[in-house]
Amino acid sequence: MNTYVSVDWKSKYKAWVNDYEYMICMFQMKSSHLDPTEHTPRTMQNSSSSKLPSQVWLQYGSCPNGTIPIHRSSNNHQTNSYSHPRKVIVTPMALTEIYSYSGAKGNIKVWKPYVESVGDYSSSQVMLRNGPLTAFETAQAGWAVNPFVYNDAKTRLFVYWSVDGMRNTGCFDLTCPGFVQTSHEILLGGDLDPYYGAEISIQISKDPNTNNWWFKFNDKEVGYWPGDIFQLMKYQATSVRWGGEVYSQKVGTHPHTETAMGNGQFSDHVFRRSGTITAMLIEANSNPPRQPDPETMFVSSDEWSCYDAYLLTRHVPEPVFLYGGPGGRNNPMC
Repeated sequence: MNTYVSVDWKSKYKAWVNDYEYMICMFQMKSSHLDPTEHTPRTMQNSSSSKLPSQVWLQYGSCPNGTIPIHRSSNNHQTNSYSHPRKVIVTPMALTEIYSYSGAKGNIKVWKPYVESVGDYSSSQVMLRNGPLTAFETAQAGWAVNPFVYNDAKTRLFVYWSVDGMRNTGCFDLTCPGFVQTSHEILLGGDLDPYYGAEISIQISKDPNTNNWWFKFNDKEVGYWPGDIFQLMKYQATSVRWGGEVYSQKVGTHPHTETAMGNGQFSDHVFRRSGTITAMLIEANSNPPRQPDPETMFVSSDEWSCYDAYLLTRHVPEPVFLYGGPGGRNNPMC
């Protein structure tokens, strides 16, 4: 059982931006199966993203051991779970679902897509799923521009979970019980501006001893989704998905939402000036991480004329997923 003690942090760090003045002390052991020197392939140890500047908030200080940073927003909605009917989400994805999966990884290029309204969001993520289309269980992580949750239009790191197809359960980050953070170095909801145009590494992997799903950002453990919040995913995922999402009440309508995906450009497999995910890895059938077989992968999009997808597999050492689009912005075909 985990023990939590809430404290108001009254040190010199209170001079930071108001968003970062509250911490939670936690006592939680790190997972044993994600030791980077023993269990991480070379492609995951030497990620170029780890050499980039850290999150913006660390420029002003750091959290003491035993505490975690929590992003605070003046938006009252952040305290609530964030559910949404599937009919208002479009998802260009590269996916594989031929095995049972205990983990996945991807390097996601960071952009700042245009988001039309406070009720819209645009995200790019690594997602694991199990269950039927209308009531699937999922754990996912990546970056998002989400004014409803974060009260601004910045690109921020997020985690998310649901056990009923993202309808009535689950939430972003720590806004409801579910995800358990253990890192005092990584801020969920933290500004990713230093990474703009570069890649961040996202990994989700299940601890076989506890059935907890652990999340790593740039090869650093952040925390975990307890296996007990799931029924099917407590044991395995049946689908791995890499790609983007746009949420809006104006998806599938005319006029269509102008909320963009990726950097607002359609997939660009020549110069890769679009949403891009590289270094895609899976942990299949409890085996060590490896590249997925291209013949087991396929791409999909709910609205090809608004947001498209392309899986590059020829003349490259590993599959590369390109995706994105402008939505209805200056795009009469959408």
